[in-house]
Amino acid sequence: MKLGIFAKTFEGTDPGTVLAAVADAGYACTQYNMSCSGLPPMPDAISDAQAQSVAHAARQSGIEIVAVSGTYNMIHPDASVRQAGHRRLEVLAGHCASMSTRLITLCTGTRDPLDQWRAHPANNSPEAWRDLLEAMETAVGIAERHDVDLGIEPELANVVNSAENARRLIDEMASPRIKVVLDPANLFEVATLEEQRAIVTAAVDLLADRIVMAHAKDRNPDGSFTTTGKGVLDYPHYLASLRAAGFQGSLVTHGLTASEASDVALFLRDILAGGR
Repeated sequence: MKLGIFAKTFEGTDPGTVLAAVADAGYACTQYNMSCSGLPPMPDAISDAQAQSVAHAARQSGIEIVAVSGTYNMIHPDASVRQAGHRRLEVLAGHCASMSTRLITLCTGTRDPLDQWRAHPANNSPEAWRDLLEAMETAVGIAERHDVDLGIEPELANVVNSAENARRLIDEMASPRIKVVLDPANLFEVATLEEQRAIVTAAVDLLADRIVMAHAKDRNPDGSFTTTGKGVLDYPHYLASLRAAGFQGSLVTHGLTASEASDVALFLRDILAGGR
């Protein structure tokens, strides 16, 4: 597996500066965010020069751009907000080739109108699922036009809140464009070691044929998020499960500070080498 990190972990609005910091911290790849180019994460416009500068910085730093973040609330209760997200997704997808990537990560969304990462009781309603299918149909059409893939991530606070719902979406959409970004810390809040191992194993087994990228963060015993390696997540088990499923893609950490990045790289590299 290739070690990666969210580019936005590091300060800067110039891709050369940011990707050099990624390399200096010990990573081989990154999930890029347009904020690292001094733009909104989901811009209304991206110039050719801005897109090409990302690819140039990647070549100069030796960092692979394995994905670009394209998260917006796909089931926002206001349809006009969803439509604005679709327009921005098209902008982003149209420049992926110039930025040397073919994967856009998505947020399947929530009925919460203010925070796309906050749960809402209506997320489990038939209407929310209907709106997700409609949004994904639009997103898949964009992906087809621009030859990119779309990475969905099971996340407790979103409408796709489990591995089972991710599988359901994949099966109902029947599009090879839909891939999975797996983050085990998004599959549970508080669980015993045996419970979390069972959850992770089941998720990997169920989604193995679609997993294109793995995320790495952690949970504290109280369920709050923490830096990779500082919480309760059984990383040797997680990475062994991915290996057993034949996953050879990128392991991308996030939810950490720039000052923690080098230590996290060492932690993950040690486990991948069989040291823990």
